[in-house]
Order: sequence, then structure tokens, then C-alpha cells
Amino acid sequence: MFYTAIKRTLDILASLILIILFLPIWVIIPILIKMDSSGGVFFLQKRVGLSGKVFKIFKFRTMKKDVDKYFWAKHPKLYKKFKANSWKLTLEEDPRITRVGKVLRQTSIDEFPQVFNILKGDMSLIGPRPIRKNEVKDAISRYGKKVEKPIRQSFMVRPGLTGPWQVSGRNDVPWDKRIQIDADYAKKKSLMYDFIIALKTPTALISKW
Repeated sequence: MFYTAIKRTLDILASLILIILFLPIWVIIPILIKMDSSGGVFFLQKRVGLSGKVFKIFKFRTMKKDVDKYFWAKHPKLYKKFKANSWKLTLEEDPRITRVGKVLRQTSIDEFPQVFNILKGDMSLIGPRPIRKNEVKDAISRYGKKVEKPIRQSFMVRPGLTGPWQVSGRNDVPWDKRIQIDADYAKKKSLMYDFIIALKTPTALISKW
């Protein structure tokens, strides 16, 4: 109870500070997105959070407008690779990503709007990676029932803007290992561990560049 209350208080304070600190981003990035391609500035996607509750995550849009409505039907081979690679493609091979979108993803700036998810209480500053429902279904079919328990355990806390996965190799970590890392984090409920992850995050971001 103490951990949850303190963590939520810190999340509210941190999200407010980040919103103010990165004020130029809220002005400059939307302009760059609109100049680069047609479509909205933000992208909303359903993710699974605390206690398995589904919420909409906020991101800066990095893909071309309405791409998901037609793209995979026209590129079945690429979709097969996308699915086989734990629902991701590299930036170089993913034609859905805009020019500005590549930069936003490389720098993780596309994730910044999630501070509003933190303020709302859907997410935390530090926590497991927020996953999609189709990832859960695919993971169980791919790795078997052994992943069901760590998936449930990862839902014991709010998902995070950053977390143990981001500072432990990110995309180089297989899905089944990643969910176990998140499950171990959720079981610890340690403010000290949160502090360590927060300190490691800038280095992890820089290493992507």
C-alpha cells in the first residue's frame, strides 16, 4: 500500500514536471509531423494495463495516415515477418514509418505523450512495457502456457513509460524473456529498483542512437 501511494504521488509530480520541462517539444514536434505527412499529430492504441484493464496509449504519430487499414493486406509476406518477429520490424525495413517518424522512434520522442497517460493514472513513469492484447494471444500460441503466469504477474502494477525491459537490451530481448523481466519487476515493488531504472534510462536511450 505504501509503495503504491508513494509511487502514484511521484508519478503525478514527475509527469507535471516533464510536461513543463519539455514544453518546446509539444510545439515543435506537432509542426514537424504535419509538415512531413498528412494525418493527425497523435496516435492512440489500445494496450493492457493494471489488472488487465485495457486503455488507450498516447504517442506522437510516426506512421503514414490510415496505413493499418490497407497495408498488411497488400504485403502478406512482410506481415508474416512482422508477426514472426514478435510484432515488430526494424525502422529500415518498415515502409509504414514516415521520415520524421524514424527520428522520433530512434530518440523515443514518440513516447513522450505517455506522460498524459501517467497523469491520468493509466501508466506509471517506471513499470512493465504496456502490451497489446494480440501480443498476449500470439505469445501463448508461440511459447505455450509457461508465459501465462508472468503475463498475469506483469499486470499487478501499472505499465511504465520506461522500465526494466528498456534498460535490459530492449528489442534484443526475446518476448518470453522480456515478459519474465517485467513479471520479476512487478513482484519486487521496490522504489529503489525504480530509482535504478530511472538512472539507467538516459544511457539506454543514447545507446539506440
